[in-house]
Amino acid sequence: MILGIGSDLANIDRIAATLDRFGDRFRNRVFTPAEQAKAERRADTPGTYAKRWAAKEACSKALGTGLRMGIAWRDMAVTNLHTGQPVMHLTGWAADRLAAMTPAGHEAVIHVTLTDDHPWAQAFVVIEARRLP
Repeated sequence: MILGIGSDLANIDRIAATLDRFGDRFRNRVFTPAEQAKAERRADTPGTYAKRWAAKEACSKALGTGLRMGIAWRDMAVTNLHTGQPVMHLTGWAADRLAAMTPAGHEAVIHVTLTDDHPWAQAFVVIEARRLP
């Protein structure tokens, strides 16, 4: 069963301007060290950050809260499997919210997809509850 769906569209140029203006202050407030390392290795650093920004926004919407009620930016983190598939990890209040919305006898699975076409970065997040065996 679907527990939540979220989407977000981020402007890569706006993220680039924010990175130029606020630098590490912005990076450290919003992105985990692993996300920062990934973005800084990429040729399109602002695009990589923008996709992860959009994923965090989309995830907060799928959780049904938006970025309020105690969810911190770094409570949601995007990594990639060796195949390149993005994976969302939740900690803190975001993980607590996910646990609260997951029905008994089910496990929550977060699906995330990212794309970009300059100047836009887009993310979709679907939270699924799968019945435990």
